[in-house]
Amino acid sequence: MLSINDPTVFGKLRQRLERHGAAATLHAFGMRVVNAVTPFKSLRGVYLEEPDPAFLQCPAGMTAGFATPEALRDFTRNPENELSMQFVEEALARGDECFAICAGETLASYGWYTTKPAPVGIPGFLLHFDSRWTYMFKGFTHRNHRGQRLHAVGMAMAMRHYRERGFHGLVSYVESTNADSLKSCARLGYREFGSVYLLKLLGRWLTLSSPGCERFRFRIRATA
Repeated sequence: MLSINDPTVFGKLRQRLERHGAAATLHAFGMRVVNAVTPFKSLRGVYLEEPDPAFLQCPAGMTAGFATPEALRDFTRNPENELSMQFVEEALARGDECFAICAGETLASYGWYTTKPAPVGIPGFLLHFDSRWTYMFKGFTHRNHRGQRLHAVGMAMAMRHYRERGFHGLVSYVESTNADSLKSCARLGYREFGSVYLLKLLGRWLTLSSPGCERFRFRIRATA
């Protein structure tokens, strides 16, 4: 439970204020207060229409491409890759694809992509979006390879692939309290288009999409 006497809470708020400013800090604090009462999520929808040409070249000594099911299962053996066998099997069963960058046999970075409704971490709910777009999720770069813009490279190369298949671009979301990721998305060229809200009341999740989500048909729905 949130306590106004918790020095850790206010220490983090001071750090956020210094890094992200007053508006983001107040938003994060407000979300923390609400979540002390009942679960509530605010997800910012973002989209990208064109890959950045600066990131369409794989770094020297590395290889990039969509990982095979066999390679993905092999990657799960290393806990540093943050991939569980259960996640991989469920993703493959849905038809999701993983674009990976490797340094030799080592997994350096990856991102997951799908053109179908996707889980959002709440049982019984799926994220829906316009079928002309590709949804990007679960981006990861190994700590030994951070600072090389591998996430940007992998995303640009994967996006080029989907654009060649006729898709308009990428859509994704970032939790509104994740200011670092929102800044990162802005640097990569993503634009915000709206928000999806999830509130749990009396044991049931309620969802609402802002008007900006309509262009992308971006909404969270309960499964049948």
